[in-house]
Amino acid sequence: MPRESTTLPEYWDTYKPYREEGEQPAPGVETFAWTQYDGHGPGEEFLGSPRTALELGCAEGKEAVYLARTGVAVTALDFSAAQVARARRWWDGTPGLTFVQAEACGYLATTETTYDAVFSIWGALWFTDPDDLIPLIAKRLSPGGTLAFSQAEPLEGYYGPQPMYGNGLAGRKLTLLRWSYPPQWWADLLKRTGFVDIDARVLPAPRPTDVGTLMVRASAPK
Repeated sequence: MPRESTTLPEYWDTYKPYREEGEQPAPGVETFAWTQYDGHGPGEEFLGSPRTALELGCAEGKEAVYLARTGVAVTALDFSAAQVARARRWWDGTPGLTFVQAEACGYLATTETTYDAVFSIWGALWFTDPDDLIPLIAKRLSPGGTLAFSQAEPLEGYYGPQPMYGNGLAGRKLTLLRWSYPPQWWADLLKRTGFVDIDARVLPAPRPTDVGTLMVRASAPK
């Protein structure tokens, strides 16, 4: 059946739908993963050693749970009310973990909380205009705090906001945008925004012919 989402919140409500019978079980939380390949790439150490962290686009909440279990106070944010409700059903009661349903820019523009780390794993940093989002993140990072995110590597020569049909080619028309740029573009934006110690690169896939992962990390000035 084609998807029939009529709004972007509805699209994210049904992201990665469960197709088995019965109640969806909570996923395992054995690892902290940044890439699309099991066992590939860095783990939680890519974030440094934060005491507090904000995840933008948590979906199932696995990485937020993993961090919270190590003693980090984590706020896990998602645009989708359905995703947040499911994550709360699975993980409510996890010490140090709070789920928030909000749009990333709206939350960052209104909260007064600062964080040692802000991170996104194929999440809001891919689906929000970075010219809007990156300056807001910079204001909510503690001095010396870390911004880290990952997403698919860009298609060479096809950069900027990329529209796609959110419901697929046989479903109701719904435009979804992703922002895709090469590592140097991200490095330049982060530098202009005041970040330091910037590391932006493409991590090759385990097989060189497969799609790699854009990995970006930067620090707020101390």
